[in-house]
Amino acid sequence: MTFTFSTAGHIVVGAGASSRVPDLVARHGSAMVVLGHHTDPATGPLADLDDPTLVRWSGEPTLDAVDAALEVARATRPDVIVAWGGGSVIDLAKAVGVLAHGDRPVLDHLEVIGAGAPLPATSVPVIAVPTTAGTGAEVTANAPLLSHEHRVKASLRGAAMVPVAAVVDPELTATCPPDVTAAAGLDALTQCLEPLTSLKANPISDALAREGLARAAAGLRRAFADGSDLAARSDMSLASLLSGMALANAKLGAVHGLAAPLGGMTGAAHGRICAAVLAATTEANVRALTEREPDNPALGRYAEAARLLTGDPAARVADGVAWIRETVALLEVPPLGELGLDRRDHARVADAALVASSMAGNPVRLTRDEVLEILDRSA
Repeated sequence: MTFTFSTAGHIVVGAGASSRVPDLVARHGSAMVVLGHHTDPATGPLADLDDPTLVRWSGEPTLDAVDAALEVARATRPDVIVAWGGGSVIDLAKAVGVLAHGDRPVLDHLEVIGAGAPLPATSVPVIAVPTTAGTGAEVTANAPLLSHEHRVKASLRGAAMVPVAAVVDPELTATCPPDVTAAAGLDALTQCLEPLTSLKANPISDALAREGLARAAAGLRRAFADGSDLAARSDMSLASLLSGMALANAKLGAVHGLAAPLGGMTGAAHGRICAAVLAATTEANVRALTEREPDNPALGRYAEAARLLTGDPAARVADGVAWIRETVALLEVPPLGELGLDRRDHARVADAALVASSMAGNPVRLTRDEVLEILDRSA
């Protein structure tokens, strides 16, 4: 077996870890800070930065948002970009960092709707500080962006986009409301399950995915029930970090294949979409494998995931699927219809999902009818 593995150059994890950010910034120089609207830059470690340029963003990162932030970055020429926020904030910062020294429009580099031109080989260094526990964007080499014009999400992707440092402080996630905790946490769980069962899995991604699943099983329901439970928040921050490392080095699967067109059509948060289709997609994969490829090793991986999620050493695949569906219900995940998907768009979503890049890692090739059934059961 031959494979490569890459991740952020420096990772700091633990309660209070964000206090290290000013020192990390000082190693580079002037800073631009991309942050969410709920973050006060006059308090905490951000207050110790020396006159940073501030760019605020909330919601899914869009092409227009990247263009606007790029204008600021090209005018101020920061030595480092600090991304302090959820996955959308971090993805926006990574996109700006890798494009800041170039002059080509964003669309030239986007997959699917753009020319897919290679990104620059270097980036303004990005220090990623997640305030949610879900996307793992602090250690990934891509940024999915929403194009309102095309009604689709498409990714920038390149090795230079991996942040130079990831600072994972579970204390920063303590104020996340339950719905954000649920959506982000189920996204992290998905990003461990899909790499574990992926066609492109490798021994390192396997180890990360297994630990991530165990952490998500231990912390997700507890963090949703009590946001002040720091132990649960710590488990979920680790699950998110590990999921990002796993997905960056192994493929994802059908959940994320569906998430790309669904995100573009609904504008709903990525984590909510993944959570809405997770149970039905897992069931469809298991059924397709059992019927068409009973010797596929992915069935053993799903059984392993079942044992990790339930904590039962005798758990079977069906037990794991049941745990996922029960958790989605307990976490009050809204269905696709409530997220804005019209049933009349199901066929269009299915066709787009089947050719999405994430589908390349799915352990079994799903039929169009199977994808339509996932959408129907998630509606």
